[in-house]
Amino acid sequence: MNNFESNNRSLTSKVHRKTKYHYYVALCVVFGGFFIFGLSENVKGPALPVIQSDFSLSETQLGILLALNSFGYLLACSFTSFMSDRIGIKWTGVIAFLSMALSGVAIYISTSFTYLSASFFFLYIGNGMLEIGLGIMAAQIFTKNTGTMMNLSHFFYGLSSTVAPIFAASMMGWNVMGGELGWRGMYFMILLFSLLPIIPTLLSKFAKESQDEEDKISFRTLTRDPIAWLIVAILSFGVVSELSVGGWLVNYLVKAYGWSIQDASNMLSLFFLFFMLARLLLGPVTDKIGFTVSIMLFSAFSGICSLAAIFIGEKGAILFAISGIGIALIYPTVMALLALRYPKGTGTAITFTVTLMGIASVIGNLLIGLIIDLVNKYGSVGNEIIGLKAGYSFIGILALLCSFCCIILYRILRKQNEII
Repeated sequence: MNNFESNNRSLTSKVHRKTKYHYYVALCVVFGGFFIFGLSENVKGPALPVIQSDFSLSETQLGILLALNSFGYLLACSFTSFMSDRIGIKWTGVIAFLSMALSGVAIYISTSFTYLSASFFFLYIGNGMLEIGLGIMAAQIFTKNTGTMMNLSHFFYGLSSTVAPIFAASMMGWNVMGGELGWRGMYFMILLFSLLPIIPTLLSKFAKESQDEEDKISFRTLTRDPIAWLIVAILSFGVVSELSVGGWLVNYLVKAYGWSIQDASNMLSLFFLFFMLARLLLGPVTDKIGFTVSIMLFSAFSGICSLAAIFIGEKGAILFAISGIGIALIYPTVMALLALRYPKGTGTAITFTVTLMGIASVIGNLLIGLIIDLVNKYGSVGNEIIGLKAGYSFIGILALLCSFCCIILYRILRKQNEII
């Protein structure tokens, strides 16, 4: 009996050690993946004004470039969940990292706006695959303290996003082989880092959601669920507002206030510093006060800060950065909400929500560029700042709309006694 108990304890200990090993490897993939995702997504801030100058692009064309990025992201969202079911989430992650690295090569050799647009489109297919894949991975391993752990994993996105604009602006000025590295070389070198997480991804082991469980929640079921559509609206308004800051803040500060690209990039980095710290420190708050209330309060705070910064002018520019505190918590908290609301078929719910969010992102980036150009064209002649203010005000309004939709969601869930 003693030998039996001893062998049983030994076997249990081995299983426990193996489980912990796979858990920590999975953590490395998720945390490292979000770090790389933040780098690839947010080096564009300092690069866009130079790209616009090199290719003589209008604001609308710049909006089209960003919209194509979002469309590539959207396309990836539509098939990533299906791919992960077919080949496994591990190999889906490997393909995502490889495609991001290859897109760096494509961007480096781009010689025309059309080729550059195609290269960015390819990059964002990789980004979309990665984000959906990381969301599925995180939902599998963060079964306790979901809000805290989701925000902690997205903290690594904020961490890399904080250093990305400063690092990118500095790298673009590096002297390499007798010439300036520029935005092409910067993208090439940054995206090479996408190869690093492939090793822990290959070593990782993720469970596969059973088909029976997945069948209990389908796209058809979600399309008939008003709560699912409200979550889509919340995520869309919040994330388009968040991503638009990365794409347009440097442009705004350079053109509206005459800042240098370096100074404007520093402000964007400060935005991501607040963004990062919010995800690190405020994750437990979302678990304590509830996911719905958290999104409602923090998105409203972000929108108010953005609009106040525009109203005050250059002296209030710091509010652009402070708005990162509120906008930071929206995406990971919605992912936590989805994991708890749809525990059987989380991958399907994430794909449904993020795919529709991608459509909104395409429209949002187009609208910002169009608003700037239209206001400049029909507004006060010779005053381009008015158009820029109108375009950036739209970003703040999106955050307020996110909060408004959350109020509606909260009321519905409270009536059903299902507050999350």
